[in-house]
Amino acid sequence: MPRFNRTMKSVRSGLRRYPRAIYESLRNADLACETPDIPDILQQLCPHELAVMWLGHASVVSQIHDLSIVVDPVLSERIGMRLGKRTIGLRRLEPCPIKPKSLKGVDLILITHAHFDHLDLPTLRAIADSHTRVIVPRSCRRLIPPGFGRIIELYPDEKIELDGLSIQAIEPEHWGARKVIDRHRGVNSYLIESDGRSVFFAGDTAMTRAFEHLSEIDLAVFGIGAYEPWEHMHATPEQAWSMFSSLGARYLLPVHHSTFELSDEHVDEPTSRLRQIAGDVYAEKVLEPQLGELIVIEAPEHDSQAG
Repeated sequence: MPRFNRTMKSVRSGLRRYPRAIYESLRNADLACETPDIPDILQQLCPHELAVMWLGHASVVSQIHDLSIVVDPVLSERIGMRLGKRTIGLRRLEPCPIKPKSLKGVDLILITHAHFDHLDLPTLRAIADSHTRVIVPRSCRRLIPPGFGRIIELYPDEKIELDGLSIQAIEPEHWGARKVIDRHRGVNSYLIESDGRSVFFAGDTAMTRAFEHLSEIDLAVFGIGAYEPWEHMHATPEQAWSMFSSLGARYLLPVHHSTFELSDEHVDEPTSRLRQIAGDVYAEKVLEPQLGELIVIEAPEHDSQAG
């Protein structure tokens, strides 16, 4: 019965927004997104040992030592199924801060799972480059469009070394199907380490103890939105804060909010609840970048605050 009730809540939640989104998609009612042309994003990152930039939703571009990395790049105006040249689905609430071509030539792409709001084919086609390697979860290799240099499937608990970077896959509490019938696809969180610096990208996850063995992390990236009524798949702000706190990480970058209307909570609720649960240490621990703003994470011996 609890599972049936959860399913019915999910169906009702979807019916509140998807019929309108589909209607607008078919009418082609969405206008072209006014996105600034900033061609030197990767050059901005390059001088820094550890830097990060939030692009909206779960899309994050970062620099870790000598490698540029983008996680779950979704830079399209809409997310969803493709019908000809149209995307049938939800429209962005805020314009994307950069054009896809700004990421062309990035060293590495990490895909956490195959959901449409994390694996966006139009974006991937736009940034495909023979220099770029792509890491994906189990059974997701064939979803990646051609044009990339190398595509690597990484299973949970597997680790790979790339150009001095250690990348480990950890299985979160989520599911990886792109459509109803392909639930065999995997889902990953990623721990990236290099020369004493580390970043943890949780991706989508409900509350889990799967990350409790991690420690001494410079930056943890957790989703804080799309939990109502999807708490069995997406952590609440309080749960995300609890998981972050268990890591002993220096900073939290909250993502997966304020970009697409995926769920029933108000668009401002996730950040408000996070601020409340973090309390007095919010300003010290939580990064609040504007879309497209570069945040540099200094080494602990240099500075106790992100710059």
